[in-house]
Amino acid sequence: MKSVSALTDFYYKNLFPTLEKLEIQRRNLRYRIVLIGLFYTLIFILIFTAIGISQSDFFVIILFAYFGLGGFLYKFLTKDYTDEFKNKIIEPLVKAIDEKLQYASAMHVSQRTFERSELFTATVDRFSGNDHVHGLIEGTKIEFSDLHAEQKHKNSKGKDNWSTLFKGLFIVADFNKNFMGKTIILPDSAQKTFGDLIGGWLQSKNMGRDELVKMDDIAFEREFVVYSTDQIEARYILSHALMQRLLTFKNKSKHPVYISFIGESIHMAIYYNKDLFEPSIFHSLLEYKVAMEYVSTLHLAIGIVDELKLNQKLWSKR
Repeated sequence: MKSVSALTDFYYKNLFPTLEKLEIQRRNLRYRIVLIGLFYTLIFILIFTAIGISQSDFFVIILFAYFGLGGFLYKFLTKDYTDEFKNKIIEPLVKAIDEKLQYASAMHVSQRTFERSELFTATVDRFSGNDHVHGLIEGTKIEFSDLHAEQKHKNSKGKDNWSTLFKGLFIVADFNKNFMGKTIILPDSAQKTFGDLIGGWLQSKNMGRDELVKMDDIAFEREFVVYSTDQIEARYILSHALMQRLLTFKNKSKHPVYISFIGESIHMAIYYNKDLFEPSIFHSLLEYKVAMEYVSTLHLAIGIVDELKLNQKLWSKR
């Protein structure tokens, strides 16, 4: 698989003429967004002034309308530019990694696959995503996409509120083994917050999870907590070598990582709280930092095959 530096070279050398054209479009689009945004805001300020700030209920409705319509207007203004960027930049980047990989900007990993991972136990009431990639890397099946899973709540006035369960990159890959049990690995927030004694007790009292599995790798235990239906299988899967690879992967991502081994697949959810492959509007596409966000994210997702040695067939299916 191509290195990050090779993909960065491809980004600038092969895609540069396209990037220059898109950069002109980006500047014009930014100018239109700023002008329309100022005019849009002025209209709502006049509405606020007209109704009077004392009418609190109506004020809240107008405020929600401002942000809701503003978000819709922003998506409408940026849609054509976003589609062109993904077709002319993201798709060629994916193909540069491997020609056989398939990319579809409007598709995503299915809700059924997301829920099958059991990484998040709350009910999913709204589910969306984009930028789906799937195919074979060195004989290993893999798919990933941006996902946004939400849950609906009622506030004290009976109105609907939405909270995010997960927003980020979701990856599924073949692990080349049929697991008899289920092993879930979550970020260890309890021990980091409350220390080993209280944190360990809180982990063991997580009623929504299976049995707590204590690993003998101190560095791994500091970052993750493991639950499983099968203690023996969990320790068989999580060899010292794999725990080290998972730690390396987590450190590279620099974001919370959730992992599960179910069926014959490894599922990984990396919490970014943003869409990862959307084009920058207020920063130049020619900036190195902007380019590296797209390149590094793609390399991180597809790199789990090499990173975790999924292509070496260390386990045989049974």
